[in-house]
Amino acid sequence: MRTIAGKGQNRLVDNAKAASTKKSTPIPRQSLAAAVLERLRDKILSGELREGEQLRQDAIATEFQISRIPVREALSHLAAEGLITIVANRGAVVSALSPEEIMEIFETRAVLECHMLRCAIPNLKPADFEKAEEILEQFEASLEKDSEVKSWGSWNWSFHSTLYAPANRAFMLSYVKSLNINCDRYTRLHLVFTRDLHRAGQAHRELLQACKTRDAEIAAAALWKHITEAGEYLKEFIQRHREQHA
Repeated sequence: MRTIAGKGQNRLVDNAKAASTKKSTPIPRQSLAAAVLERLRDKILSGELREGEQLRQDAIATEFQISRIPVREALSHLAAEGLITIVANRGAVVSALSPEEIMEIFETRAVLECHMLRCAIPNLKPADFEKAEEILEQFEASLEKDSEVKSWGSWNWSFHSTLYAPANRAFMLSYVKSLNINCDRYTRLHLVFTRDLHRAGQAHRELLQACKTRDAEIAAAALWKHITEAGEYLKEFIQRHREQHA
């Protein structure tokens, strides 16, 4: 009995070793749907695809030389992010936010992000501040180059999410990221037209310094000011911009 049991255990060990050494099939770095999603999102955020413009699945599939299935998946993701809207008899169209809706998104961001920052402050470590500082330096450098316009939103989110991550609020962080993405196209437009780049960099510097005090209320107050003021500037800018181009 012992011999049989011993042989059985040996077989299990051998099988485990074989499984551990067996090469796994590499997972593609990016699925077709994810690639289409990234391309379409960038076109919307850059303004290449304008508000109200219709997105036809067959035309997109032809452009990217793929089937309509990954296009349909990508459009579903864009709709969930709020960048497109599914309209009866028209299909998918690029969403157009009113100035009031833009301000409401910024107010929602302020409430959620300030809560996350309060939760994160006790858990922030020196390494987190160093990472945020490095990201901010690269963000500021990108603001000086028109060729880097499309990266501004990702640098901005990288900076903010570095400060929020220690809050350990994964669902909230994911939701706030989608709000940031929805606002990114308007923020880019504002910065490109006004060239108000110094204000953007300075606001982040002030926020980082407030976080370094490790006082949750001081940090939250700085963040609230940063987000709501940005929302007000953006709301007024979009309103003027649309009136001038009506």
